[in-house]
Amino acid sequence: MGHARAEEFLEFASARTGHLFRSACLLTSGDTHLAEDLVQETLGRMYALWGRVQRIGNPAAYAHTVLVRTFLSHQRRRSATERPLGELPDRAPETGDDPALRIALLDALASLAPKDRAVVVLRYWEDRSVEETAEALQVSSAAVRTRSVRALGRLRERLGGGIAEFARL
Repeated sequence: MGHARAEEFLEFASARTGHLFRSACLLTSGDTHLAEDLVQETLGRMYALWGRVQRIGNPAAYAHTVLVRTFLSHQRRRSATERPLGELPDRAPETGDDPALRIALLDALASLAPKDRAVVVLRYWEDRSVEETAEALQVSSAAVRTRSVRALGRLRERLGGGIAEFARL
C-alpha cells in the first residue's frame, strides 16, 4: 500500500474506531475485551481490503458490516458454555447518561441470540434499512423482519414497556 493510501486508511481508522467500538460493545453485551478484539480484527481486514473498499462508496458502512460478520463468526466458534461478562466500556459517562439504564440495556442485549443482537444493533443503533441489514448478515429481508420483531419482543419483556427511552443510549 502506498504512503498516501496508508495515510487515508489511518485517517479513516482514527475517525471510525470509537463508533466501531461502541457498536462492538453492544454486540458483545459489554464485553470490552472482546469488543476491542473485534474492532482490531475489523480494522485489520479493512486495511487488507482498503484499495477495493474505497470503490464501494461507503467504507464506514462496510466496516460495520465487517464488524458484524466478525462478531457472528466469533460466536459460531465460541463454546456454548462461555458467557460474556457484563462489563461496561472503560470511558467516562456522558452527561445525562444513566448507568443503570446502560447496564439494563446490555443485560437485555445479552439475552438475545447473536444474530438477533446483530439485527438490533444494525437496524436501531446503526440505523440501517432492512435491505442493508439483510445484505450485511447475508440473509433475506424477511429473515431480518422476523428477527427484528422477535428481538424487540424479547427486549420489551426484559426492559418493560418503556423501551423507547433506551433508544437514546
